[in-house]
Amino acid sequence: MNFLLKLILSALAVLILAKILPGVAVENYVSAIIVAIVLAILNTIVKPLLVIFTLPATILTLGLFLLVINAAIILMADYFVSGFSVRGWLWALIFSVLLSVFQSILHSVLKKDRN
Repeated sequence: MNFLLKLILSALAVLILAKILPGVAVENYVSAIIVAIVLAILNTIVKPLLVIFTLPATILTLGLFLLVINAAIILMADYFVSGFSVRGWLWALIFSVLLSVFQSILHSVLKKDRN
């Protein structure tokens, strides 16, 4: 149940960011939910592999290369989901940073409601 609620909150964050950022577009609510699911899958399977393969670059840049990896994950989701589009690397980078911030805020609100 908790996983499903996190997916819905992620889809909500994707919708909000698509309205705010001009370089990101989501067609409808179903596309936002699919984007949240695809991002969850990519973050579970692909991201750890990318982190391991790019460990020297990540260490050399003091962890800032992880932002590039997050942007690459967003662009992969753009490739896989037809109702979701990102205009380029810069918009993917901005979207990934803001998505992380929105998700942490929404998840902290969720944890406060439980207590």
